[in-house]
Amino acid sequence: MDLSPALIAAVVFTLLLVVILAKTAVVVPQQRAYVVERLGRYSGTLNAGFHLLIPVVDVIRYRHSLKEVAIDIPAQICITRDNVQVGVDGVLYLKVLNAERASYGITDYLFAITQLAQTTLRSEVGKIDLDRTFEERTTINIAVVGELDKASEPWGVKVLRYEIKNIQPPSDILAAMEKQMRAEREKRAVVLTSEGQRDAAINTAEGEKQQVIKASEAVRQQRINEAEGQAAAIRSVASATAQGLREVADAIRVEGGIEAVQLRVAEQYVAQFGHIASRTNTVVVPANLTDVAGMIATAMKVFNTPPSTPPPAPRAAPPRG
Repeated sequence: MDLSPALIAAVVFTLLLVVILAKTAVVVPQQRAYVVERLGRYSGTLNAGFHLLIPVVDVIRYRHSLKEVAIDIPAQICITRDNVQVGVDGVLYLKVLNAERASYGITDYLFAITQLAQTTLRSEVGKIDLDRTFEERTTINIAVVGELDKASEPWGVKVLRYEIKNIQPPSDILAAMEKQMRAEREKRAVVLTSEGQRDAAINTAEGEKQQVIKASEAVRQQRINEAEGQAAAIRSVASATAQGLREVADAIRVEGGIEAVQLRVAEQYVAQFGHIASRTNTVVVPANLTDVAGMIATAMKVFNTPPSTPPPAPRAAPPRG
């Protein structure tokens, strides 16, 4: 069946209307920014949401992501200050802050930042020696970020951070570094062993010193205790002897006490003489052996003798005028 010209015109108009609506209504996703040109000139930036454009007049020229982007910086050869070649690669994190500058400030900001990161990294590595490249990674990262941030500001791009992934020296340098590290470890082991032996000797000497001190203090305390015990024993014996003498004196003063003492002296005299005669073949016989009463009388004179008085103190001579 042939289509009438009116139906064909209606179909064409409908298709044209759909295309115009598609070009006019624009939905921008979250964290995206569209740069719109009107008749070849910058018109504005469309943020997330629904927008209407003028057909044919307005054109979306650039589309940018506002999310943080990670860029892999390819490995490159860098020369350190001591003329050693090392391979260094890294990762760069950046974010578009101004879609207009990112569109018109530079042709390809990703390529430009990648090249700038490589050149800045070569410059920073060339300022330090090989031994310090591993411990100065943080310093290198900060320096690279600072240089890139200043250069990328006109492009509407913010460089957030840079991280070095690998630092790869040549194989012969790696072998030399391993030997150096092994020598350092052996040196530390020897030093630690000697320090341990020194500490052990000091502890042993200190222990022996404390042992000698404790032993001397123990001997001193033992002697003090023995001396105090002997003094206490002497005081006890003396006190008991004095108490016995006082009781004997009290017994003598009572009626019949003198006769009892005389009898006791005579018994002791005879007993001791007999004891001497039983233990030795030679016996010394006193001249008055048969006069036991005289011996008792001589012994009893001790009880009748008054206590001697001390001599008077000398008088001091009068002072001379």
